[in-house]
Parts: sequence; C-alpha cells; structure tokens
Amino acid sequence: MWVGQYLDIILALHCCECDIELTERVIDLNYTLRTLFTFASDRHIDKALEVACHTWLMTPLTTPTLTGNCAVYCHLLDPDTKKFVYSDVVRAFVMLMDLWQYEEGTWPGVALLINMTNVTLGHVAGVDLTVAQQFFYFLQEAMFIRLKEFHFINAPPFVDKLLSVLRPFMKPKMIDMLKVHAVGSDTLNQYLPIAALPKSDDCKALADEVWDKFKAHSHFYEDEALKRVDETKRPGGPITMSTIFPSIEGSFKNLVID
Repeated sequence: MWVGQYLDIILALHCCECDIELTERVIDLNYTLRTLFTFASDRHIDKALEVACHTWLMTPLTTPTLTGNCAVYCHLLDPDTKKFVYSDVVRAFVMLMDLWQYEEGTWPGVALLINMTNVTLGHVAGVDLTVAQQFFYFLQEAMFIRLKEFHFINAPPFVDKLLSVLRPFMKPKMIDMLKVHAVGSDTLNQYLPIAALPKSDDCKALADEVWDKFKAHSHFYEDEALKRVDETKRPGGPITMSTIFPSIEGSFKNLVID
C-alpha cells in the first residue's frame, strides 16, 4: 500500500505543478471526496460494474494528442437506455483512471474524448444530476490529473441539451477547453488523428480487455479502498456533503429536459 501512497504524492505534485501547499490541499480533498462520494468509495468488482464496462467503452488510447496529452476515449456501445446507469459508468471511469495512473504514472496532460455515437435524449435524461455535480467537482478539483482537453465527437443536434445540463457543474476553464465536433466533421484531426480512434469492430474486444483488467487487479482496488478519511478525527470538525455543496438539497427538482 505504501507504493500507492508515494505514487499519490508524485501524481498530486505533478498535477499541482510542484506547488507544495496546493498539493497538500488537493491530496486532502481527494481522500475526502473518495470517502464522501459513492462512485469513488465503492471499489467492488461486481455485476453493475461489468454492465457499465460493456455499455460504455472507456480506455486510454495508444496515440497521444498532437500536444502530447494522453487521450482517454469513451464510447457508448449499447444504446439500450435501460442498461445506462450513470453512477456506475462514473464509478467505472474513476476506477479505470486510478489503475491507469498506477501503471503509467504521470503524463503531461489528459484529454477526454466522448464519442456521442448511439447517445440519445433518453441517455441525457438518465444522467443523475447529483452524481454529475459530484463527478465534475472531483474531476476539476481533486483528481490527480492535468485535464488539458475535453472533446465531444460525433455530437448530435441535441448536444446543446446535454451541455445545458452539465455546464452549471463546469468551471470557466473547462468550458473554454470544451470542443464539440459534429457528426461527419473532421475537426478532431486538429487535436488527434481520427485514425487513432478505435474501429467499431474492435470496441467490444477493448471493453472485454478493460473488464478483464479490473478483475485481475481486484487486490489493487482492495488496497486503494483503505485510503479513506476518518472525519471524526478532523481538527475543526468533520467535512460533510453539505460542506462541499451548501444548499444542495432540492437543487435539481425542477430541471426538465425538453
């Protein structure tokens, strides 16, 4: 376990550009949120995780972006909205990133690529907004990565509805880096060769590889699950969900997707 702890320090220092004070705060927040947020605290290799891995392909690509960032590719494989459980997909993504960083170490930056082929309005309506708020906060404030690029590719006309849901959770820096590439567009080539994306025929096999890797590294997740916070011992009192998100209750009750 000590190897993982030292790696966390290295990753945090890297993402904070070696600012010691900021690194300390980010490590504290990372462990705190992993304790509070279910998608980060649940490390079980279970059926729900298996379904998520075979519903969405999530995998780092072997080809970096043109600016040298690691491209992490996400692609909806199964369009059945009944199989889309947003919290499980987020859990799978965080677990994938944890294992990838354990194996790879630091990268200059990370580029997220979301392929919206097969995504429907039913999937947009299925986004759990509480989980989305937590995930985007964790991604922007506490993950040990330098997020440099964010792309929606093969974006359908209703992508604006998805963005209207997610934009309240995105800081101006993330909004500025977001690039939307319409269906049939070749604009992604300005950032990453389109030829580097997985072929449709290869996606299922890649999803199987991710799931097999999760199963093979169950011991890694068991050890990682021990790195959590005992809030009863925090000087000044515990941090709770309401500390992170004041007045969260009822915030999304009136949201309607047309």
